[in-house]
Amino acid sequence: MVLLVIDDDELILNLIYYTLHDKYSKIYKAKSFVQTKEILDNERIDLILMDYNLPDVVEFELLKYVRKKHLIGNLPIIMLTSDRSIQLQALKNGANDFITKPFEVDELIARTDNYIELFKHKRLMQDRQLTLEEEVKEQTFQLRRALNDLIIAEQEICNRLGEASEYRDTETGMHIKRMSKLSAHLAKLVGLSSKEVELIENASKLHDVGKVGISDKILQKPEKLTKEEFKIMKTHTTIGAKILSGTKSIELLEIAKIIALEHHEKYDGSGYPYGKVGDQIHLYAYIVSIADVFDALSSKRVYKEALPLSEVKNIMLDASGTQFHPDLITIFFNHLDEFVKIRESFPDK
Repeated sequence: MVLLVIDDDELILNLIYYTLHDKYSKIYKAKSFVQTKEILDNERIDLILMDYNLPDVVEFELLKYVRKKHLIGNLPIIMLTSDRSIQLQALKNGANDFITKPFEVDELIARTDNYIELFKHKRLMQDRQLTLEEEVKEQTFQLRRALNDLIIAEQEICNRLGEASEYRDTETGMHIKRMSKLSAHLAKLVGLSSKEVELIENASKLHDVGKVGISDKILQKPEKLTKEEFKIMKTHTTIGAKILSGTKSIELLEIAKIIALEHHEKYDGSGYPYGKVGDQIHLYAYIVSIADVFDALSSKRVYKEALPLSEVKNIMLDASGTQFHPDLITIFFNHLDEFVKIRESFPDK
């Protein structure tokens, strides 16, 4: 600890110095406002013993100056005074304590010892607070890193499961990528948050994951499916939802389950698997459905050629209000050039 003693009496300065020098790492002595200001501006002080009467100070000018630089509690000040009438005023102006002149050496030691102990306790509390803050920062960093790792893991799960469904289907990996990018862009245009847009982009990759449960005979058949075969094909929605069920703690997979289950539902209730209608169908499923159909109609498959953009547009506009949500179809075709550009960015290899 560092002590500053302020008094214009050299005898008092020396008495305090020799009484307390073994208790402090350093003791500074000042006889005036000017000397005090210079020390305070250049040194870190832990405790001040201050005389009330100094030749170049008007009343509590020095005390007020010190308090302006150091808030109460940050730098304790003990006033030295022979005038009891000003003790209360000293306390009101920022002093923490006072010692009446002439003082007993034992009283001086006892009062300063109290502040030494308070200082040690305060420093201990500050050190503990700093340690706690560092621990909180480290824990926060670790939690954020773990959360980021979890998000990456969730996205990787979607990518891998999406790839698994591609191996079973005649659709290409580029269809999955295009469809996810188209879905994300439509979600953004609809006004969803950036978090939801990202979730839809990744979750949409699993819209057909249920096709892993459909036989190759049906899944890869180049001709039109029979009524019975199509009935089996439609179960890929419920199979996908079952694969992704039990994942409520993982938001990404929960959204993927909703999309997998409902992306073949239709606005007028004629879709599958449950024949949901209107607002019963989740917005995310509506979004993915439009992106999926747009890319499928625009792409070449073993069983069909790619349709011209004008024909794709006519087919989908005709399905507005029956298969597709009319508001979303309007938004989609108001920004058709943007969706075409996205699609062209990921050509089939």
